[in-house]
Amino acid sequence: MTPQEMETRIVRYGDLRPCKTAFIDAHTPGSDRKENFTIIGGGVSESPDQHVHIVDTPGFNIGAAGQPPGCRNSLHSHRTAEVFFVLKGRWRFFWGRYGTAGEFIAEEGDIFNIPTGIFRAFENVGTDYGMIMAILGGDDAGGGVVWAPQVITDAKDYGLVLGKNGKLYDTKKGQSLPEGVPPMPLLTEEELKAFPEPTTADVIPNHVARYWDLMALSDRQPAKVIGAEGKLRDRPGFDVEFLSRNSIPATPYTLHKHEVLMPMRGHWRLSWSGGTTVLNPGDTAAIPPGLEHSLAPSMTGEASLYRVVATDDPAGLTGRLL
Repeated sequence: MTPQEMETRIVRYGDLRPCKTAFIDAHTPGSDRKENFTIIGGGVSESPDQHVHIVDTPGFNIGAAGQPPGCRNSLHSHRTAEVFFVLKGRWRFFWGRYGTAGEFIAEEGDIFNIPTGIFRAFENVGTDYGMIMAILGGDDAGGGVVWAPQVITDAKDYGLVLGKNGKLYDTKKGQSLPEGVPPMPLLTEEELKAFPEPTTADVIPNHVARYWDLMALSDRQPAKVIGAEGKLRDRPGFDVEFLSRNSIPATPYTLHKHEVLMPMRGHWRLSWSGGTTVLNPGDTAAIPPGLEHSLAPSMTGEASLYRVVATDDPAGLTGRLL
């Protein structure tokens, strides 16, 4: 693989192209300044304006959300895994039908494997623009999100309508639902009873891993974060590992599954027979199966990286295969 070919498999943080109208709440005050990024795969965006950097998916999707202070993402649910780690800033994650079942603050480097089937939302509570990186289960990322009823109702007041086809229509731009496409129906009270309301005691011990704990656990080997034997036990169709400076040797290795490298801190030199490049925080590199390569910090100082590897497990509900 030539350096030019490899660069087509790397999305640089500085090259990310945001979409400001990705979801139904894009005009709702409080959520109208957020930016959505689809890095590998189309994710769950509802907008035709969303730019997809790498179309081919390895069994999961990679995305990101960027928000200024005080901006929040509205309550929604996923059918497959939604995992976030904080690249920049300080974030409040909260969940439940009205967002009152539980909440916690995530700092830079912390990771959250959100239980499927619960309504969840997040808000930048830091002092500067923040970014969270996302891993979504399945090639189709679960086929879209399920919104809490009040999100759809509020959005209509600001001109956005979601069709049952999963596409957005902006009435302020003269758009309307196509003939034969009804609006997305609101969940009924009976349907809403199926959405759990876990407490912080349920969620935090089993679904949250803290950055500095992972730095300690990765001192001599990769820290297993999400997986059948991970700190957060789950089988969502991918495993997540955390690497720091001494986690792996600098010698070449080969995996027979798709691998995605996502640096958190420091600079990492990726080398293969056809060339070498440096990965920086916020970059995303999709390594194809069978490619021999090596990975090592390229400078002194703090260095950390999340590594996502595809598995043979199908995407689906949290914890169902354990």
